[in-house]
Amino acid sequence: MRDRPIFASFYEIFSRGEDRLIRRYRRELVGGADGRVLEVGAGNGLNFTRYPPGAAVVALEPEPTMLKNARRRAREAAASVRLVRGSAERLPFAPAAFDAVVFSLVLCTVPDPGRALEEARRVLAPGGEVRFFEHVRATEPRLARRQDRLNRAYGIFAGGCNMNRDTLGELRRAGLRVRYRRLAYGPRMAPHVIGVATAP
Repeated sequence: MRDRPIFASFYEIFSRGEDRLIRRYRRELVGGADGRVLEVGAGNGLNFTRYPPGAAVVALEPEPTMLKNARRRAREAAASVRLVRGSAERLPFAPAAFDAVVFSLVLCTVPDPGRALEEARRVLAPGGEVRFFEHVRATEPRLARRQDRLNRAYGIFAGGCNMNRDTLGELRRAGLRVRYRRLAYGPRMAPHVIGVATAP
């Protein structure tokens, strides 16, 4: 797990200016996530106050400065939130431990997203769901090639983010049934999707 304190501090400042539209998508993402919930890569906790009061949330995050910034938001949440430092590719939880697993603008930074989604399936209880809000690889070939060209430089600036990652494909390759919609949000270079994935 690599520490990125400078990026984490910058992200905290940037987060204060989040627009109304992304806040609405965050509410949609986690507002229906009740019961036992694992949020993978919870960052500085921007989703915490959107969870329903009955949710018992475990928020996993590898970066210690992010976790420090998340503590205040955890105290403000109506849901129960427990912070855990850990890696998406090696979840420290028993099989079938959660009713929902949440990924929010994080699968672009996970070093091995395929492994992370295998782990998400492992800890997901029967009938549970993976809820996701992510930016993804463009479907337009010309734009996708541009993402490929800019990806390395962008990742250095954006804390290891990959703008060209085929996250929808990764979800399907993990054996999940995916329902999603594309969003009119963000720059053209970073198309976003929101949805739910379930195990067959």
